[in-house]
Amino acid sequence: MTRARPDTKNHDSVRATGPFEGRVAASRQGMASTARDLATEAAVRVLADGGNAVDAAVTAALALSVCEPSASGLGGQTVVTLYLAAENRVLVLDGSSRPPRRAVGLRLTEDERFTGHQATTVPSTPATLAHALDRWGTIKWSAALEPALALAEEGYPVTGLQHALTAKWADVLGRGPAGLVFLEDGRPRPVGAKVRQAALANTLRRLAEAGVEDLYEGDVARRLCRDMAAHHGLIEAEDLADIPWPTTAEPVTERVGDWDLFSYGSPGAGRTLLEMYRRLRTRPMADRDLDAPHGALLLAETIRQVLLGRHDMPSDRRRALTGGHTTHLSVMDVFGNAVSLTQSLERVYGARTMCPELGFLYNNYMGSFEYDDPTHPHYLRPGAVPWAQVAPTIVLRSGRPWLAIGSPGSNRIAPSIVQVLLRLERGSPLEAVVAPRLHCSIDGEVSLEAARMDPAISRALIERGYRVNKREPFSFFLGCVQLVLRQDEGFIGVADPRRDGVAGGPTD
Repeated sequence: MTRARPDTKNHDSVRATGPFEGRVAASRQGMASTARDLATEAAVRVLADGGNAVDAAVTAALALSVCEPSASGLGGQTVVTLYLAAENRVLVLDGSSRPPRRAVGLRLTEDERFTGHQATTVPSTPATLAHALDRWGTIKWSAALEPALALAEEGYPVTGLQHALTAKWADVLGRGPAGLVFLEDGRPRPVGAKVRQAALANTLRRLAEAGVEDLYEGDVARRLCRDMAAHHGLIEAEDLADIPWPTTAEPVTERVGDWDLFSYGSPGAGRTLLEMYRRLRTRPMADRDLDAPHGALLLAETIRQVLLGRHDMPSDRRRALTGGHTTHLSVMDVFGNAVSLTQSLERVYGARTMCPELGFLYNNYMGSFEYDDPTHPHYLRPGAVPWAQVAPTIVLRSGRPWLAIGSPGSNRIAPSIVQVLLRLERGSPLEAVVAPRLHCSIDGEVSLEAARMDPAISRALIERGYRVNKREPFSFFLGCVQLVLRQDEGFIGVADPRRDGVAGGPTD
């Protein structure tokens, strides 16, 4: 993998060193930007060996399922926006998970919806990734699993971010088998310590040999069902046997100048993203200067107004929008394909439990359904899909794939992407991603990286009646954008310094 420098007459920032070293990369042979260096390296090896963007994205997503377990895994769900060069088409692969049949009609407590075996929906990430690879990839499923299997067997080093997240949830993780994996003597493993996952390695090896169907109809499925039965879980054999293969959907779109934006609509936040961007882009450029008090005010008001208008939000989530921990990756290849992929367990470490024989965490998407209003689009009914806030996005410029972008961050996802899009009009990709960010909640609280902003911005917000929450610089709370951008001379990738991301491409 290289963080090399292309012709820098347009973007001197690709030569970043110091705190942004590894966050920006350039290559003529394709590019990947993911939330962990190990996943990016796996994707780059695939691209260097002649694989396409789908091959690289699936391989990286599986690797992240091992080395970023707080954010995603085999027990979660995945959504992909793709540009397919051979078809000259953008489409969405909707890998939403499904509730167990026994869950319909139950009145789960709030704790049961978010923690433990009853909190999980039927995992769809394995089915989604396997389907994408089979339909549009060029490598075998077993080959895509190799880096993930190696990481599970040989281990990966704990980052400072993972240590902090594990410390926050150590008490809950320690009550069950997940604590045996992510804790050491009841405490989070120190930064740099290796996490080895023997049970997960066995599961990955089984899926490589028997195929992804084994998780739904084979030995892995039987072990999962036994674990559910032993811990009052809701998933049964018939739920798994109805494999949650992804559906192909048309993206939501918006044309702005020579940009055509494509994103993931319902149940995701693509419409929210496009609405925010459209409203801001109708204003003169001077009005939307995000570094000036008037521009920050306009941004905060736009975010709040659009979020208030999102009527598909479950009532429990509207009352208490808490942070999730998702992951995003973006990939482009030399063949003209682009992939924007977001996957999650919903909240940090999902349901915070697992089957010790299988080694992957369960999701807690049962907390993303509506339980009171039968007319609601995400009311818990047979075949319902959980509400989501992800928005994997691809931008075509003059009809050609130009940008693949996305972010984790719950209800901050769309605002984070919008701010980067607006800044791409004025500056380099690195500048657009590392610039200070803000978010406005539906109840009028503005979270912002105040120490990196003009103090007049906070004063203006307070004078307008907003509550100001001054977050730390490069705040975890304010998303983690991973983007890949194509230029005439090649590709530039940027990984957000707010978390653990790294961008990279094959050496020329």
